[in-house]
Amino acid sequence: MIPFPNFSPEIISFSVGGFEVALRWYAVSYIVGFICAAYLMKIVTIRKHIWRFRTPPMDSVQIDSLITFLIFGVIFGGRIGYALFYNFEYYASNPLDVLKVWEGGMSFHGGFMGVILTVILFCKFHGIPIVSGADLIAYATPPGLFFGRIANFINGELWGLPTNSIFGVVFPGERAQDCPLVYGVCARHPSQLYEAGLEGLLLFIVLTFLIWLGALKYPGLVAGTFLIGYSMSRYFVEFFRDADPQFVSVENPFGYVYQIGDIGVKMGQLLSLPMLLLGIVFILISYRSKA
Repeated sequence: MIPFPNFSPEIISFSVGGFEVALRWYAVSYIVGFICAAYLMKIVTIRKHIWRFRTPPMDSVQIDSLITFLIFGVIFGGRIGYALFYNFEYYASNPLDVLKVWEGGMSFHGGFMGVILTVILFCKFHGIPIVSGADLIAYATPPGLFFGRIANFINGELWGLPTNSIFGVVFPGERAQDCPLVYGVCARHPSQLYEAGLEGLLLFIVLTFLIWLGALKYPGLVAGTFLIGYSMSRYFVEFFRDADPQFVSVENPFGYVYQIGDIGVKMGQLLSLPMLLLGIVFILISYRSKA
């Protein structure tokens, strides 16, 4: 077992007029993720020779504007997605609580849908090729995923299933230690770190290598690879990740949303399937552009 590092979810906190104000790791992960995204997008757009017809889809000013809109798309999409996919009954009864983002609860797939809508509207308004714009954003996304999952680990949330492996981490909290089949201290898979490594670090390396080989000259190849890589990574990690408590019951201890006999799929796996199909569509588009 690996003891959980004694991290505080808050980097700094102070009181202002009787209100407690705190800077949290999770907020910083979003900020750093967007900064990295803007930097990477500008780095690849100034290298015109790596784009088809030596024409990048955006300039530096457009990238800055897009990042601003993406911030809202990610936050609102992620929050609405969490309400719809992971806790619909509660938020249907308490719709105003959707606005309480400080209480936590974000869905990557919801944020992804927010990004799609934002990119389509932005590209249409500015006359930017949507597929090449998607390639640009796809390449800039993995670092944000990496920092976000690291923040999940620091917060001691979204941990994995109980395990006896040497990678098991003893997460704090009553719920993390609620392991009916485990006697004594309960260690769990650090599924946040698995996702950080696969969705963040490994996927970024793969996309960088593809771009070095000239992938941006074939619109859709980078975006398709990202979508397929993320969906497969997420589907795989869900086998080790503990389900959200609202899906877990005595009859359904693994939190499946659909189950046939002993086989089932979790919500994260179910939502990854459309991403996989969309990734295949982008790959087909890239082959068509190559032809």
